[in-house]
Amino acid sequence: MLSFSEIHPFTTSLGSHLFVVDGSRVYDMDEEIAKSIEVQSENSILENLGLSTDLKYIDKAPLSPPDLYSISLNIAQACNMSCSYCYADTGKFKGRARMMQEEVAFATVDRLFEESTEGASLVLGYMGGEPLLDKDLIHKTTKYAAKKAEKTSKKIRFSLTTNGTLIEPQDAELFSTYPFTVSISVDGNQKQNDAHRKMNNNTSSYESLSKGLDILNRYGRPKHLSARATVSPKTGKLLPILEHLISVGFDDVGFSAIVTSPIPSLAFSEEDFNDFLQYMIECGQKTYEQILEGKKYPFSNFETALYQIHRGTHRPYPCGAGAGYLSANAEGKLFACHRLIDDQKYEMGNVKSGSSISSRSSHLRENHVDNIEGCKVCWARYLCGGGCYHEVSNRGRVACDYIRGWLNFCLQSYSKLSHFKPDYFLKK
Repeated sequence: MLSFSEIHPFTTSLGSHLFVVDGSRVYDMDEEIAKSIEVQSENSILENLGLSTDLKYIDKAPLSPPDLYSISLNIAQACNMSCSYCYADTGKFKGRARMMQEEVAFATVDRLFEESTEGASLVLGYMGGEPLLDKDLIHKTTKYAAKKAEKTSKKIRFSLTTNGTLIEPQDAELFSTYPFTVSISVDGNQKQNDAHRKMNNNTSSYESLSKGLDILNRYGRPKHLSARATVSPKTGKLLPILEHLISVGFDDVGFSAIVTSPIPSLAFSEEDFNDFLQYMIECGQKTYEQILEGKKYPFSNFETALYQIHRGTHRPYPCGAGAGYLSANAEGKLFACHRLIDDQKYEMGNVKSGSSISSRSSHLRENHVDNIEGCKVCWARYLCGGGCYHEVSNRGRVACDYIRGWLNFCLQSYSKLSHFKPDYFLKK
């Protein structure tokens, strides 16, 4: 595969195509240009396609800290499970398990409203550990935030990441009454899930979360219910897991590879990502075929990538962490994101006195993808953004070849769907 920093040529059954990095633009190429691409400079190729080389969507200037749009509350830095791969010390939080108090939770809501733009659409997230260990605080905080939004020009919605084992009817009613997105961690069928997702009382976590799903179906589903499956090098093929989780009624299903783990053998090496890429492509190909047939097959990794390519997503950061998104720990200290909780390198103020503009500015300056060696010459940098801060901080960029391979497949799929099923993108 040819390696360029500003363009990425690729082929499909339809012919030759070109991905222009800046602006994430996709073009078809005639065969004459495609054949001569090896002897042309990047600028020459763009000029031959009639594309301006002066137009820049992204420069190397770091983003100034924007107004906040989202804060997550680490309601419970504790868990009722001990997942073997958990980055939070198998749910033990290095012996510092603790719970957030109501005063801190309400102050976090106030901080989000204080540091957000007039008329903004806000997101308040509940994280853990397992946040439903203090469901009473979730109920109180949700109602407090909703009432606060009613008195302003701002809208608010909610997200919850949970293992699904503690859901009760009153929780389902809360999730359906207010605009909630609920993400449940589940790794497949009972055998697959229970292999690493252990309940502290030694019962089956799959049976408990299945009861939780039943309660949601009986008493009220959230606005969106997703499944997040964690994948180790020992997981094997992913398509059977995807099919199982779709079959039990999730609105979408996504996979996340283990990059950091207290058990090193459960974390992916660069070589392990070769098989993972093939398993992901197998899932993507199945989703592509289902889309062509007009069928719903909600594989979120694939659909999200297609949506980002279609809308021309181009970003110099991997996510909103430290920018428009922050996360509050149990004591009310603010950090760049929920995975970086209690990491002093990523501490960014507190909910009472406010976020630290200087810390957020330094973070955005140091992590601009065009200022990172290796990343700045990668064609996938504005779709990737440089990789998860937590994972890069702990393991480096071990997944780069996988990311490029996955995005190349998604670009090929996007080009074919744009030709064979253009109406699919009308709803995106």
